[in-house]
Amino acid sequence: MYVANKRRSVREAGMRDVHRSLPQGATQKQVAACIDELAADPHISGILLQLPLPGQLDAASLIDRIPVGKDVDGLTTASAGLLARGEYGLRPCTPSGVIELLNSAGVPTKGAHAVVVGRSQLVGRPMAQLLLLRDATTTLAHRHTTDLTAVTRTADILVVATGICGLIGPEHVKPGATVIDVGIHRTPTGLTGDVRAGELNSIASLITPVPGGVGPMTIAMLMANTLQAARWTHHPAHPH
Repeated sequence: MYVANKRRSVREAGMRDVHRSLPQGATQKQVAACIDELAADPHISGILLQLPLPGQLDAASLIDRIPVGKDVDGLTTASAGLLARGEYGLRPCTPSGVIELLNSAGVPTKGAHAVVVGRSQLVGRPMAQLLLLRDATTTLAHRHTTDLTAVTRTADILVVATGICGLIGPEHVKPGATVIDVGIHRTPTGLTGDVRAGELNSIASLITPVPGGVGPMTIAMLMANTLQAARWTHHPAHPH
């Protein structure tokens, strides 16, 4: 469903949809050859490798075959290095979408205490770095954090990206906090997130819905990254 939504958004934005579907049993060499072909094609502005990959494949080495200027998911080692140094580059789509949501809602980050729960390479770590770049005092919590509740209850901005359905409830949230729920889970009663949102109505000042919150922003930022990558292709001397 997520791939279908991305492909539809690409077409609606007037971009060319180049979809390469490989068999479940594809080898590392076959996937690498596909990426290398797209990397060498001057008419291709952006490349993403849909994760997760089958178990026989090494995702990290395949992702790093994508040129940094075409890395529209912002997941290569080179893109991560640019983010870590605060230099201009293509950023991971979901964390970028969260920043856009905070901007649009007028939530101040400078001097705020932001807590990110989850330390994945896809969301948690780059999310913490983007918040640091926006002058938030940032704490990154994870499964080994001692007394998670004590940590999250200090957050002015709480971003939850754990993949654990309903992990965060009212006991974790400071009154007036902004809560961003990145998780999405299919349950017998419908889609829900990492946050028990219905229990936070009288506690959080703002909370993203699931579905319809962060998910659409992830796709929007993918479109923005692809546009930026195309601009770099035509104006390589002016990457900013």
